[in-house]
Order: sequence, then structure tokens, then C-alpha cells
Amino acid sequence: MAVGALSLKHKLWNPEARLAYILLLPAVLILIAFMFYPIVYVFLMALFKTDKLGRLKEFAGLANFIEVLSTKEFWKVTGRSLLWTVTGVVTKTIFGMIIAVLLNVEYRGKKIARMLFIIPWASAVPISAMIWQWVYHSEFGLLNHTLKITGIWSNPPVWLGLPIPAFAACMWVDIWIGIPFMALVFLAGMQSISEDLYESAYIDGVNWYQKFFYITLPGIRNIIIIATLLSSLWTFNDFNVVYILTRGGPVRSTDILITSVYKSGFEWLKFSRASVMALVTFFILTIISILYAAIYFRQESA
Repeated sequence: MAVGALSLKHKLWNPEARLAYILLLPAVLILIAFMFYPIVYVFLMALFKTDKLGRLKEFAGLANFIEVLSTKEFWKVTGRSLLWTVTGVVTKTIFGMIIAVLLNVEYRGKKIARMLFIIPWASAVPISAMIWQWVYHSEFGLLNHTLKITGIWSNPPVWLGLPIPAFAACMWVDIWIGIPFMALVFLAGMQSISEDLYESAYIDGVNWYQKFFYITLPGIRNIIIIATLLSSLWTFNDFNVVYILTRGGPVRSTDILITSVYKSGFEWLKFSRASVMALVTFFILTIISILYAAIYFRQESA
């Protein structure tokens, strides 16, 4: 037993190990300062009353949680966040799959089409959101101008000035940015499927519908799970699109949890409220991740 302990100590504290610890120390300190400490402090602020500078004042226990969870506005924002995420991820997945199938077909100019298609995803999100902000402009925007001159809609709405159109406009921008990622991931998965399976299906007289549902989809099932998980996490936390386009307005009709956390903490200086909402966001995303992990490992075992 003593020999084993000495051997373990030698492995953990030999010259090479000490050098590794020294090299890792800066990264560990950075993680502690910029990641672990803020997370711990958010937990503390959720349990304490804070002043306008975010300093802890008095222990509140669960009072902050009760105060936030008892407001109708919080549940509206949470429901809107879930609607935003589910609608966005489902739409990205469907259109991403369709586009991936189209890009997987051999035709002239396929490489150029792939290159052009990746532009929305490769561009910085704030830049894309600012471009769409001008597109949606009620007087000078390209969208309303096109609707008017083509006669499709002679009196189009102020897209970012009305609750329902503003929410739909924000959702469309998020979907437009996210579709290329889903399509490229699905396309990579499709190209990893052996051509022998398709050739055998062709010989057996299988049509394209059966090929897709019995060869393509099962072949990229795990990729779909991982891609939709990543898309769910990114969509739920998509701060840039909403804040740049509408800042949560009009009348907070486009606020989602992540924008409410920001506004509560940095605009209204209600740090305890912001911390509670941040923890709720963390809890929801943890549940989503666990569900996806359970589905993934079940598929792997099957």
C-alpha cells in the first residue's frame, strides 16, 4: 500500500509533472478569474440583496426567486423564449435538411452554390442583424419598398414597431443566420454515407423517398441530434439578433430570457433579479442538454 502511494506521489510530483503544473497555471488562473468566479458570484447575488453596484448586502434566501417567479412578465418572457427556440430550431432543421439534399446532388456550379450559401452563417451576427434592420425599415427598407412596387402589399406594416411583426422579423433573421450551419452539418453527414447503400437501393428499385427515409435519415441520425442540440443552445441564447433589431421592444414584446437578464442587470441595475433569471436560463439549458444526451446515448446503445 505504501509502495503504491509513493508511486502515485512520484507520478504526480516529478519534474515533468511540476513543469506541466507551471505551464497550466496561467490558464487555470484565467478560468478562475473570468469563468468560475463570475458563476459563483451569480449564485450569491441570486441569494442576496444587492445594491446598484452589485455588492452583496443582506441574505435573502429564496425571496429573490419567489419575487421573480411570481411575476406574469417573467413567465411571458420564458414562454416566448421557448417558442422562439422551438420554432427556430425546427425551421432551421427542416430547411437545412432540404438544402443539404439539394447541395448533395451533382450539378454544375455546386461548389459556388455552397460558397454563397455559407455567407449568412460565416458573417458576424451583429453585422447581419444591422443589415436586416435596414431591410425592415418602414420607409427606406428594401422589404417594404419591394412589397409596394410589386403590388403585393400596398400598405406594409412597420415591421419592428408592432409586437407580432417585430417578433416574427427577429425570428426570421435568427433562422436565416442559422440555416447554413444546419445544412452544412447535414451535408457532411450525408457525404459520409457509403455509396454502396444507394447503389444497392437503386438496383432494388427503391425510389428517392424511400432512400431518404430508410438510408439517409438513419445514417445521419446522431448528427441531427448533435446539430439540433447546438442549435437549441445557440438559439435560446441569441442575444445579438433581438437586442440589435428591437432591444426587446416594442413594449417588451420581443424580449427573451437572455435579453431580460441583460436589461435587468445592466440597464435597470437589478442584479439579484438578473441573477435569478440567469440561473433559470442555466436550468432550462441543462434540462435540454440532458434530454438530448439521453436520446443520443439511447440511439448509440440501439
